[in-house]
Amino acid sequence: MDLTPYVDNLRHELAVAADAGGDDARALAERLTAPLESAARLTLLNALSAAMGEVTLELAPGSVDVRLRGLDPEFVVTPPPAAEPFQEAREPIAGPPAPSQPPVDADDGATARINLRLPAHLKAQAESAASREGLSVNAWLVRAVSAAVDGSAQPRTPQRTQAVGQSITGWVR
Repeated sequence: MDLTPYVDNLRHELAVAADAGGDDARALAERLTAPLESAARLTLLNALSAAMGEVTLELAPGSVDVRLRGLDPEFVVTPPPAAEPFQEAREPIAGPPAPSQPPVDADDGATARINLRLPAHLKAQAESAASREGLSVNAWLVRAVSAAVDGSAQPRTPQRTQAVGQSITGWVR
């Protein structure tokens, strides 16, 4: 994004204001133009950064960053990660849940927060197990709780295929 038109507009407005004050004001405006140009660029960059922070909150887990290239900012958009394809589990599922319980739908949109305190050694084992399966600890725990509630020995979700070297970073709401 080229900031030059905005800085030129500021320079013009300063010259118009100085013309009203006479020769001394014009001379002062000319001396102030260079320092004000740097301050104006910095102020515009701060405003753009704040605006892109707001956009990032709405775009999460994607993001928009403002980077300075030379004198002009550029926007770097990181879209939300695309859903990874799932591969069906090769082992048969242990069986349906008891008829009195409705099946658990992990994607129904409703979530609840829970505070879980694990002993340090158990936390490390959960993180290791989640990492081996290419899942976040939260996703791994959801699968484990779902399997325990359903009464099956193994989680009922399909196995993920994961390419080597892929990672995902970003914001979470």
